[in-house]
Amino acid sequence: MNLSNTPKIKIALLPGDGIGPEVTEQAIKVMDAVAERYDQHFKYCHADVGAIAIDRHGSPLPEETLEACLNADAIFFGAIGHPKYDNDPSAKVRPEQGLLQLRKSLGLYANIRPVTTYEKLLHLSPLREDRIKGTDMVIFRELTGGIYFGEKGTAKDGQSAFDTCSYRVDEIDRITRLAFEQAMLRRKKVTLVDKANVLETSRLWRSAVKGIAQEYPEVELDFMFVDNAAMQLIQYPSQFDVILTSNMFGDILSDEASVLAGSMGLLPSASVGLHTSMFEPIHGSFPQATGQDIANPMAAILSAAMLLESLELHEAAQSIRTTVQYVLEKGIGTPELKPNIVYGCSKIGDLIAHLVADPEEEILVREDKANQQMSTII
Repeated sequence: MNLSNTPKIKIALLPGDGIGPEVTEQAIKVMDAVAERYDQHFKYCHADVGAIAIDRHGSPLPEETLEACLNADAIFFGAIGHPKYDNDPSAKVRPEQGLLQLRKSLGLYANIRPVTTYEKLLHLSPLREDRIKGTDMVIFRELTGGIYFGEKGTAKDGQSAFDTCSYRVDEIDRITRLAFEQAMLRRKKVTLVDKANVLETSRLWRSAVKGIAQEYPEVELDFMFVDNAAMQLIQYPSQFDVILTSNMFGDILSDEASVLAGSMGLLPSASVGLHTSMFEPIHGSFPQATGQDIANPMAAILSAAMLLESLELHEAAQSIRTTVQYVLEKGIGTPELKPNIVYGCSKIGDLIAHLVADPEEEILVREDKANQQMSTII
């Protein structure tokens, strides 16, 4: 393969803490397989963030890390968090501050979370299989406005406090267009979740979204109050295609939806920014599993697929998704999936990378009666 004339795509790698470096390593294996198969060239820049950055640099987001992110075509983020900070309420500098600062510095205004169920894993969901079957949605959460960023305060006597929720039309417009563009690639349905019967900001959302919807006549737009949406996510999750909502509602609903698939180790995410975009698995740093090779890297690998899609490498992105689904259908996975064949984190990465590089390969599953277990042949 001759990469001399292939443009280099610069990826800032922020593995972070806990299992972050382990799952990131597997995602990079798969990215390298994509580079081999599709004649691409990824240039990686490793940088510290979170607890490890505090230990090494005294800051959860060193200046050189931010610079690497600003100069990158995309950012891949692992996870942050460490018990020595989590268990110390007096700590003035915390790993999570690095992530918040990164979101602000990059203008990451839209959080995108796909939630997909897999036939082989329906039994892992807390819902009945007939409820969860066919669920395939994407949640678009506005990330830089709303009540989290509005004016707030507490009265001097400590007897009252306030948090102001504020939105501008341009903040609503930019994420709405992303949601409708995504819907055009899917089942052409957008559900706006709000509280327009009570909140003035929700009424502004409805007005702005209705205006943009006129530019997408093929897309069906419906509306749902947030309390009803919370119930519908449990009762009939398969009805949703693209959910569009504000910061706080999206925070709550995306966490609710994250349990539907049965494992957070399967769920990727993207945060779209004004300068560049960041891609990360939704799970945390899971310090208890660090170094044990049991973490599920599939969420990180699927986040890499979202990264590739953002760079318009659609075929490569789909090849990753197809491969992950194929591996799961063969009954292969990390321990928390309770699969027929248990692989460690690194072996899952090796397998998916191998199959992405050579999609003609087939996995044969056989029963080893002597050892009473299943094994695979590639």
